[in-house]
Amino acid sequence: MRLVILVCQLSLFMRTEAQTPDACALSETNRAPENSDITVDCGTQFMDLSIYICPVYQALYNESLMVLNNQINTPECYGTADWTTTPPVLKFRFPMNESSVSSCNNDFKISDQVGTGDFADFSKVQYVNISGTINSVDPSSGMITYLPQILYKFSCFYPMQYLVNNTQLSVSGSSLAIRDNNGSFISTLSILLFKDELYQERLIIPETGLNLKTKIYVAVKANNLTDRFNVMLDRCYVTTNPDPIQLTYYDLFVGCTRDAQTKVDLNGEKQEAHFSFEAFRFVQHKNKTVSTFFLHCVTRLCEPLTCSRLFPDCTSARRKRAVVDVLPNATVTSPAILVGRQTSGKAQTFSASYGTPVESNYSSPVVAIIVCIVVLTILIIAMAVYFALHSRQRKPIIQ
Repeated sequence: MRLVILVCQLSLFMRTEAQTPDACALSETNRAPENSDITVDCGTQFMDLSIYICPVYQALYNESLMVLNNQINTPECYGTADWTTTPPVLKFRFPMNESSVSSCNNDFKISDQVGTGDFADFSKVQYVNISGTINSVDPSSGMITYLPQILYKFSCFYPMQYLVNNTQLSVSGSSLAIRDNNGSFISTLSILLFKDELYQERLIIPETGLNLKTKIYVAVKANNLTDRFNVMLDRCYVTTNPDPIQLTYYDLFVGCTRDAQTKVDLNGEKQEAHFSFEAFRFVQHKNKTVSTFFLHCVTRLCEPLTCSRLFPDCTSARRKRAVVDVLPNATVTSPAILVGRQTSGKAQTFSASYGTPVESNYSSPVVAIIVCIVVLTILIIAMAVYFALHSRQRKPIIQ
């Protein structure tokens, strides 16, 4: 008898909890559930979901009976009611990491697609799709129920390269803020210049410019980024203008092509990438005291376990990137780099190119050595011919 009374009281309690709250009485969302009731915010570290809570009460449920992917025994898979907003909503938030994906049973799939635009040189660009459902939990214990089933489906599709639309470079040109747009990553790319190979001491560029052949160490970092992805540099190049879209440029590295003075130390292995190059001057600045240029790096993301296979295959013929494909939507730009005329040794002067290699400039000692070798070779050949003819003339005649 006591058990029957307890069950009756429990059913009355649940019925009372599902009654329409005061905040929903005059709300326009005090109606039956609709597909448009859910809002999905695809962020970098978290996915935020919100559903109108009044339709939930209208269907005789409450916030304690709505859960992610039917994971009723996992507390972090339940939402939190926010009655301060108009209209009131039920909010869910879960981080984009392996534990959250597995605990709330969200579906996490990574797919490969053929690279286009900035990534036309690459046969694979990765995308990630995270999906799941918010469903109601029917409290009925009998064989039948009169409660409708509520099911909200959600998904976020993330291109694993940065997508920037209508975003301007900061005044210093040292960072590029990337805002969320239809599932693109919210993050901040920064490009930092260092003077040491440990990437600890920041490089200070004087007004008179750096010396030629000065080693410049570059770090491209992504802040506020989930640990599921690494930073990968596809291309870094320099122009004499801060605008990345330029017909005249010089590539430090792109795909399988790399400048002889450029060394990539870290790429696709962490949430930052490292490379170095030597300071040079543009030929068009030969009459200027200081040569000024800007460094641009096209950046994307990759999953740590598969970053290595996304690099281009340098053993086969590559597709050549067209100049018109160089878009600013995945590019981070450095502050102005100034290079003076002074140098501690013989230095190269680089010419701006249209994607073609730079011709080598030989120094005077190298030219002198080459001339000496050529002269000695001619003398040796002449002496060999002379001795051969002389020995033939002196050969005795046999009677």
